[in-house]
Amino acid sequence: MKSFLLWGLVLSGIGIGGWFAYPTVSTFLKERNRPQWKTAKVEKGPMVFSVNSTGTVKPVLSVAIGSFVSGPIIELNVDFNDSVKAGEVLAKVDPRLFAANVARDRAILASRQAELDRVEAQLELSKINEKRGRQLREDKKNFMSEAEMDALAFEVKSLDAQRRLAMAAIEQSAATLDNSIATLEYCEIKSPVDGMIIDRKIEPGQTLAAQFQTPELFVIAPDLREKIHVFASVDETDIGWIQKAKDERRPVTFTVDAHPGELFQGEVEQIRVSSASVQNVVTYPVIIAASNPDLKLLPGMTASISFEIESRESAIKIPSAALRFFPAADQVRVEDRGLVDGTGVGQVADSGNEKMVTAAEQVEATQKQSRRHVWVSQGGLLRAIEVYTGIDESRFTELVRGELNEGDELVVGIQPKF
Repeated sequence: MKSFLLWGLVLSGIGIGGWFAYPTVSTFLKERNRPQWKTAKVEKGPMVFSVNSTGTVKPVLSVAIGSFVSGPIIELNVDFNDSVKAGEVLAKVDPRLFAANVARDRAILASRQAELDRVEAQLELSKINEKRGRQLREDKKNFMSEAEMDALAFEVKSLDAQRRLAMAAIEQSAATLDNSIATLEYCEIKSPVDGMIIDRKIEPGQTLAAQFQTPELFVIAPDLREKIHVFASVDETDIGWIQKAKDERRPVTFTVDAHPGELFQGEVEQIRVSSASVQNVVTYPVIIAASNPDLKLLPGMTASISFEIESRESAIKIPSAALRFFPAADQVRVEDRGLVDGTGVGQVADSGNEKMVTAAEQVEATQKQSRRHVWVSQGGLLRAIEVYTGIDESRFTELVRGELNEGDELVVGIQPKF
């Protein structure tokens, strides 16, 4: 009997203790299971909206220099990275054969001139003979027959034709000599511009064969220190922004792997209309001009480019993570649950018949994309705040309109529980 009473008292005590402890334990468990929100503050400061791309550094102009003549290289006066002036001799082809051709053509020209002198002398003699014959015929009509007079006249005409033929031969020989002299001059391969040797494709002693195709010997980049180009391929979805940036003359910044701690400046010089399509992705070449006084930018380098499109000196900045956060329906207060379960967005259920969206509807839908919602913690649940956004950068998005102030805490996620 005593044991029964003892167990009854113990159980009664446990029940009474549990009844008094239930609210505390229930509150503890509720607080323990309540999500701990990860938050980020609304900030205020400058913002820059940029479009990013990659590109390749190239010289503004690459002048390829070849050889018009064939033969062994007997002189090579320049090397890679040498600076050259216009008219400077870069290399020389063995000129002996071409010099011999010049000497031959000079001799032929001299022979043609001597032939002209001979014909002119004969022509002069024939004219004298014809004149003398006419005078003798005037003194004595029967001294010379008509046939003899005709022979003198036609001899003058024949020698005059030979003189013209000799003059034509001289012109032909002179042209041949000029061609041989020009070919001899081509043995000296000269630079047509001021610039830097960025490629050399020959070695001393190498024999050139230019009969069928002009060989490329050097590549010169003029004004490499003054200006360099960066060729970027920009996606068609961003090319409209790039056109806007070009019209407003906004700066372009880029980096190269060779100088990771240095930011280079440039500007959009040209947007080419020659598109390229790779795996159904359409891109357009955009040419960026930049100065290169220290020759830090070398042809072939890969550049990471940022095109500045818009900027704000002072803007309310929403953490972009807050715009990407989407809570569950049971975490949101009743008034805002329609925003997460689809019952309060004013949409009509689709009957299953798909309809093509018009261009005007697409533009309207795009314009409405600036209307978003962010979430703040209120009484253990989340309250939605409607905002209208503007430009964005890597971590923040501009607030155009909405009930937010600098320093407000926005929910960006849930703290993990350990």
